[in-house]
Amino acid sequence: MAGKLRRYYHLTVMRQLLWPSLVLRNILDMFLVVAGFFQSLFKLIVWRPNVVFTKGGYVCLPVGVAAYLLRIPLVVHDSDAHPGLTNRILSKWATAIATGAPLEHYNYPIEKSRYVGIPIAAEYHEFSKNEQTAAKAKWGIPSNKPLVVVTGGGLGASRINDAIVLTLEKLLKFTSVVLICGAGQYDDIASKTPKNNENFQLYPFISDNFASLLGASDVVIARAGATTILELASLVKPTILVPNAKLTGGHQLKNAEVYQKSNAAIVVDEDDMVKNPDEIVSVVEKLLADKNNTEKMARTFSSFARPNAAKDVAEMILKSAK
Repeated sequence: MAGKLRRYYHLTVMRQLLWPSLVLRNILDMFLVVAGFFQSLFKLIVWRPNVVFTKGGYVCLPVGVAAYLLRIPLVVHDSDAHPGLTNRILSKWATAIATGAPLEHYNYPIEKSRYVGIPIAAEYHEFSKNEQTAAKAKWGIPSNKPLVVVTGGGLGASRINDAIVLTLEKLLKFTSVVLICGAGQYDDIASKTPKNNENFQLYPFISDNFASLLGASDVVIARAGATTILELASLVKPTILVPNAKLTGGHQLKNAEVYQKSNAAIVVDEDDMVKNPDEIVSVVEKLLADKNNTEKMARTFSSFARPNAAKDVAEMILKSAK
C-alpha cells in the first residue's frame, strides 16, 4: 500500500493548490504512505533481507524509509536525469546510488554514487547493414527507402500520432513509416491512414521482437523515457525525441536535454510540433540528407549506452549487502 504526491509540471503551484480534487487526493494519499510504511516495516522485520533495492517512484518510499530505520542497507537506482522526489529523499540514507545518466545531472553524494546506465535486454545492440536488411525483410518493409519508426510508448502518444497522420503523405514520398500508435487511438488512426501501402505499417502495440523493428529503422521518433533512450543508444539509432512536458517533474524534458546538449539526439518541442507538424518532416529530411553528421550524432548517442549496467547494479547490491 502506498500513496503518491500528484504534481503537474505544466501547471503553476497556485493552480494545483486551487484544484480541490487534486488537493483532496494528495491529502488522502498521505494516509496511504503512513499505512504503507507500517506494512513495509512489518514485512522487513519478518523477512529481514540483507539489502533493499529500490527503483524510485512513490511505492518505494515506505519501503526505503523502513529499511533505513531497520538499518538494512539500501541501494537506489535512478533512471531519469531528473531525480524524483522519492529518490531525493531516500538518497540521504542510501548505502549506494546508481544513476541512469552521467553524475553531473544529479545532486547525489559523489562518494556513494555511480553512473551505470539502465539494464536493458541484450537484443538491443548495433545492427550491421546485413542485419538491418534482414530485419526489414522480416517485417515486410521494402529496403529501397529509409525506414522511420514512430513510437509513443506502451500507451501511444496522441499528439505525435496526430502529427504523423497529418504529414504521412509527405513522409511516404521519401521514407517507409511504421507507426506504433497505442491501442486507444488505433481504430481512429487506421481509418485515416492507407491500408494497402507497402511503405506504411500501423500497430497498436508491439511486444515481441520490438528490438528487431527498431534495429531495422534508419530514424526513430520517440518519447524521452529513460529506458527507451538507452535502448536506442544501444542500437546506435539517429533519434528524434519528443518529450512529454506534462509528466511529473518534467523528467522527460530533462532526459532529452542531456542528449540534446551532447548533440546525441534531436529534440522537437511537442507544442511546436502541434503548431507546425511539418517540422517533423523537415527534421527527418535533414537527418537522412546529412549522412555524415547523422552518423556522428548516432555514434555520440551510443557512447551513453552501458551494456554492463545489469552486472554493475548487481555488484553494487552485493557489495552493499556485505
